[in-house]
Amino acid sequence: QVQLVESGGGLVQAGGSLRLSCAASGRTFSTSAMGWFRQAPGKEREFVAASRRSGGSTYYADSVKGRFTISRDNAKNTVYLQMNNLKPEDTAVYYCAAALLFRPDVAVRSTYDYWGQGTQVTVSS
Repeated sequence: QVQLVESGGGLVQAGGSLRLSCAASGRTFSTSAMGWFRQAPGKEREFVAASRRSGGSTYYADSVKGRFTISRDNAKNTVYLQMNNLKPEDTAVYYCAAALLFRPDVAVRSTYDYWGQGTQVTVSS
């Protein structure tokens, strides 16, 4: 079992920044990848960013590339999402996710075994 707790969401003006954190506990040593997804009202949950434990490769959705950065502190079992130059369309509930086994596509929800409860990010124009 892996437990995930997100924090760091809030209200920010367009152009501002936020850093989300995802603290993992439990079988954290066996996670293959960690990801961030988001879900806006009335929309499907979509991929934002991911990081593989082995090799440290990172992946981003085109909509956030160049603005968001995913990083992880393995010693603290924490994954971060630094979000810069935020736009109103970034408004959503952001979810952290953990995958135990290696699966090739980090951008699909089915890759992940555990999910956090989510943290709200609201960007005002």
